[in-house]
Amino acid sequence: MNLDLTWRLLKGGGRKGMLGTWLTLAAVAVSTMLLLFAVTANFAFQARADKGAWRIPVQAATGQAVAIEATRHDHVRGKEVTVVDLAALKDRAPAPPGLTRFPAPGEAWLSPALAELAGRLPADQLAARFPARTGVLGEEALIHPDELVAVVGHRPDAPEMTAARSTARTAGRPPTPVADLVGKPSEDAVAYQILALIASVLMVVPLLVFGGAAARLTVARRDQRLAALRLVGATPGQVVGMTVAEAVIVAFAGALAGTAAYALAVPLLTRIQISGGPWFAADLWPHPLVLAATLVAVPLLVGLSAVIGLRRVVVSPLGVAKRETPPAMRWVRVLALVAVLAVVPTLGVDTGVAVIAVVIGLAFLCVNLVGPWVVGIIGRVTAGTARRPAGLLAGRRLVDDPRSAWRTVSGVAMTGFVAGFLALLTPGALTTGGTPGELRVLVPEGRPSVVAEQARERLAKAGITATVRRAEKLVTVTPARHTDPATMDRVRTALAGLVPGRTLTSEADLEHVNVQIIGDIRSGTVVVLSVSFLVAIASAGITAASSILDRRQTYGLLRLAGTPLTVLDRARRTETLIPLAVMGGGSIAVGVFCGLPFMSGSPDGGGSIMLLTCVAIGFAGVVGAGAASRPLLRSVTADPAPRPD
Repeated sequence: MNLDLTWRLLKGGGRKGMLGTWLTLAAVAVSTMLLLFAVTANFAFQARADKGAWRIPVQAATGQAVAIEATRHDHVRGKEVTVVDLAALKDRAPAPPGLTRFPAPGEAWLSPALAELAGRLPADQLAARFPARTGVLGEEALIHPDELVAVVGHRPDAPEMTAARSTARTAGRPPTPVADLVGKPSEDAVAYQILALIASVLMVVPLLVFGGAAARLTVARRDQRLAALRLVGATPGQVVGMTVAEAVIVAFAGALAGTAAYALAVPLLTRIQISGGPWFAADLWPHPLVLAATLVAVPLLVGLSAVIGLRRVVVSPLGVAKRETPPAMRWVRVLALVAVLAVVPTLGVDTGVAVIAVVIGLAFLCVNLVGPWVVGIIGRVTAGTARRPAGLLAGRRLVDDPRSAWRTVSGVAMTGFVAGFLALLTPGALTTGGTPGELRVLVPEGRPSVVAEQARERLAKAGITATVRRAEKLVTVTPARHTDPATMDRVRTALAGLVPGRTLTSEADLEHVNVQIIGDIRSGTVVVLSVSFLVAIASAGITAASSILDRRQTYGLLRLAGTPLTVLDRARRTETLIPLAVMGGGSIAVGVFCGLPFMSGSPDGGGSIMLLTCVAIGFAGVVGAGAASRPLLRSVTADPAPRPD
């Protein structure tokens, strides 16, 4: 009976009543799509860490080694090439990931991107650095599709597997006896996972708030309808049952629509460049358990939020029917925010990532908790200082229903928190030292002169003019045409293997990892802010339309009283922009405060530009959302005669 009555009430609301249901469905769909992206990103970085772990050798116990593994980093056209040197100690050494068998001495397996590049460039710029190519690495061996990786087989007594190597992280990994080729995640992979978790918190919290708010769209219309049912004899259980049925069914349909939208967006998401390249589609597709949990959790969250919003109906249906103003919220809400912010200065880069994520998430939620209380105060001030009808209407509306007004601006305010937090973490540009175009290689003690002479002979044989200098443990090579990338790659190829197990590197090569991480942080910032703005603008647009539907009877009565449509529209705009200015600025300040413990160095100018851009986009998005809903306001007031729902 509850389901049948719920459906009849939905249809009884007419076309505009069903529009409110479609708005809720759209809000849940957007939330689900972005929630899947935010959660799946963590699993995607985990998959990348697992795929690259085999290149980080773990030393075997005595007598258990089956192979020797070492890695080194080369470069071509400014891109890093990871070279994995392998030598079998036993006949049945396990095949590395992406290979059908263990590479024999003199074999080279290249990743698809490296094989394509080696075939496109002249051999003296890349292909001649490796032995004869045997095969192409599979996806299991690669972190991303565009990664440049080579696996080279050697004998156990080959110089590449016995010579001492640099222990610097940027130089690779020295020869290590291993019992398997499982390895462990690299330090960089772990760092990316931590950054992904923090980014997920910055995206998930606004999504959960938006998803919960979706259940309260058109809340006034539903409260009046259910209050009327309570007054004619419906039990609290029946009211709750109808509300849960309506909310969960609509939310489940929205969750399915959001999942379908995410599936369609995956090909576009794979093009996001992080950690040196794009993504495999399989890494960005959520695990079936994650997908199932999302399809269950989202409707439950919406249903729970709808039930919480029914407290006034169940307790005092007459108060709802009479449109009594609910009791004012308590200032104790502010204490929760102050308590969380008091913990922030104790955080730092050495704090556990779980603790950081929890504190940031709580600060986020507390901003949302304080928002309606502040909006209520803003309403009292606006109404008390109003000099025009639009200001008075806006102020009285903010006082009457601060929660609804907060829902309209909460998305942009939450985005301000994200922008403020990330503004201090945006790194500046790196400046590298050293002579431009100079390549260096460390040489064994006592051999600089011999290595320098061998370098001169190889360069002369390749027809390359360059200056070769030697120091105590260093040989440097500066080509005459050091600004030409092709010449630099010819030098690297001609001198490949000059010092076994080591490659020539420039200062820019040594900074490659840091430059990449800085670029990835900026890309991640753009992604997080893009998601936040999409949520904010969707929230502003949907809640603005929903607010009009909620108050269509009030708007109709005001029109009957002679209020011009322009005054109603100006009042609606005022009740949005004033809370947005106050709460947007406040949330940015809270975000900046939360980011202070993690700031390294002086603030970067790019972060300030990003922050100002976010403020401009936020205000423009809210204004645009209000303008988009203006035709709906004109429509609901075209026939000002109030009609019962």
